[in-house]
Amino acid sequence: MIGLVGFDGDDTLWHSEGYYQVVHEEFERILGGYLDLADARVHERLLATERANIRLFGYGAKGMTLSMIETAIELTGERIGARDLHRLVELGKQVLVHPVELLPGIRAAVEAVARDFHIVLITKGDLFHQEAKVARSGLADLFHRIEIVSEKDESTYRRLLEEFEIEATTFAMVGNSLRSDIEPVVQLGGWGVYMPYALIWAHERETTFGADHQRVESVQRADEIPGALSRIAARALDASKART
Repeated sequence: MIGLVGFDGDDTLWHSEGYYQVVHEEFERILGGYLDLADARVHERLLATERANIRLFGYGAKGMTLSMIETAIELTGERIGARDLHRLVELGKQVLVHPVELLPGIRAAVEAVARDFHIVLITKGDLFHQEAKVARSGLADLFHRIEIVSEKDESTYRRLLEEFEIEATTFAMVGNSLRSDIEPVVQLGGWGVYMPYALIWAHERETTFGADHQRVESVQRADEIPGALSRIAARALDASKART
């Protein structure tokens, strides 16, 4: 049986990645005033800097902003002007205050799931930013617990499951990232509901894990989530009976 269902936040409950991609486009436009964008491979260099800085700055808009500044200084040979550096800071602030727009049908889906299961929100990123988005989403009261973590990997989920005092086999995670939301939970013995989002950060695409795994249900819309979890709950019950 399934005793607990976790939901991801960014691009599962509310739109997020689109705001970052708009900033990346403006970042390249600004650097275009200093160098040849094609030759400089700006997108690849920024991504490499962001990856290298994750352990220092974590995920989110603040880490992205610092990485943009570092990349801009390096690629322009320290020629970038103070006005443009200030513009990069303003771009980062825009992401921090963007409105929280829920995905179509997600509130009704979460409400439906909450009628049948205990639910928790597990989202990663900057603490202040994530707290603000949770508050502005209007969904906080639906969750029995809210967890904001710095990383989503097996060790993080293992720690959370221990705190929740449940076995991984009775836990299902709903999310848009195979790498962060689905793979680590399934590897621990849990279940996943994968709802892909139209946009995904390149870092989150770095996995060989497939959505066709036998412990994963794939959906395309929020209103399909409750049905997917019902199917998972039935399969989990059958698996529990088989073990006994």
